[in-house]
Amino acid sequence: MKEQQSIPTSKVARATKFVKTGVKIGGNYLKYNVKKFVDSSTTKDELHTDNATDIYDSLSELKGSALKVAQMLSMDRNVLPRAYVDRFQMSQYSAPPLSGPLVVKTFKNYFGKTPGELFDTFEMSAVNAASIGQVHLATKDGKKLAVKIQYPGVANSISSDLKMVKPMAVRLFGLNENDIERYMGEVESKLLEETDYDLELKRSIEISEACANIPNLLFPRYYAELSASRILTMDWLDGKHMKDFLLTNPSQEIRNQIGQSLWDFYDFQVHQLRQVHADPHPGNFLMRADGTMGVIDFGCVKVIPDFFYDNYFALINPDTVEDEARTEEIFYNLEFLVESDTSADKRMFSDLFKTMIGLLGKPFAVDEFDFGDETYFDSVYKFADELAKVEELKNSKVARGSQHGLYINRTYFGLYSMLNELKAKVVTHKPAWLVSNKAAQPA
Repeated sequence: MKEQQSIPTSKVARATKFVKTGVKIGGNYLKYNVKKFVDSSTTKDELHTDNATDIYDSLSELKGSALKVAQMLSMDRNVLPRAYVDRFQMSQYSAPPLSGPLVVKTFKNYFGKTPGELFDTFEMSAVNAASIGQVHLATKDGKKLAVKIQYPGVANSISSDLKMVKPMAVRLFGLNENDIERYMGEVESKLLEETDYDLELKRSIEISEACANIPNLLFPRYYAELSASRILTMDWLDGKHMKDFLLTNPSQEIRNQIGQSLWDFYDFQVHQLRQVHADPHPGNFLMRADGTMGVIDFGCVKVIPDFFYDNYFALINPDTVEDEARTEEIFYNLEFLVESDTSADKRMFSDLFKTMIGLLGKPFAVDEFDFGDETYFDSVYKFADELAKVEELKNSKVARGSQHGLYINRTYFGLYSMLNELKAKVVTHKPAWLVSNKAAQPA
């Protein structure tokens, strides 16, 4: 892959790049409209492909929060047309890498030394490159190390980038402007945390040590003396990303074993630690033929407030949803319902959210769940498609749902998606209080 010699870091340079991308998108729409005029059967497939390519090419040069938002959107197959999903997924681990001179400059800025002076060996070509940083292979004292280097200017451009991404998301993807406005603060705070490698180092050590006893999971050791606010050094973990791993045709037993580790990893974090690795995309997991899996990248961690946790997960227990008064109270607590809702609004939104909870909570309702069941995912996607057509949601003057739900929903969507790709059948371990009392009674 061609290396990138520089990254636009000033607001003017980055804004200019966004404007140029907008012009290209305008040209794509003009080309589509002409073809549609000539041939009424013309579909938007080519338009989506052209737009996705132009947007990805632009964002991959800008790096940072703009590319990270594309990555987040690509995890939700119901928000974007397939062309965007396919293209944006590349941002998970295959963006254009920085050139060698920029890498050396970064090391000199933070250590006063070149990589060659700090490590016994250091491969100047990046092993992979994503939205916030890229990874290099190094060795020191006989150990293989992974060295993550943050792109220059990423942290300082987050706020301005998000302001420029917002109108693009509204116009291209038909997202609710109020929802985007509501959640931008949450996204911005998490992106700022992701650029703080001192914080990531601390969280990586804490969470990996806490989860060390979960079967079949492997975590790297982190090296504070070889890390800085924009550089993070850890043990090198061998393994394959999901796509490459599945090409090896692993047995169902191995798929289930890895799937079980994924479920148990998230179950422990959410319900015991009350903080969670909120970036569950395939680029952060390294899978092995023996059914073990390495976990990397604790840059995006969502700390779950107690009030949100108690209300959100109470809805997972079907006994709660059968209690109309308690459910209504929780819906107001989680801001699914608001005081300005009319009686008709309240009925409609309550029914929608109950259906959504029933679908997304289905794996929790049984002791074992087969994530290879495509009928389940078809029903989820069908509901999401129907939800996108609800005018009351699209035109709502208020955002629905607590901002804390953004990364928790994203976490579970990412987890379910990976388990679906694995076609894994897992035992859905969960706290006892999430289990229906009726389920515990003899038939």
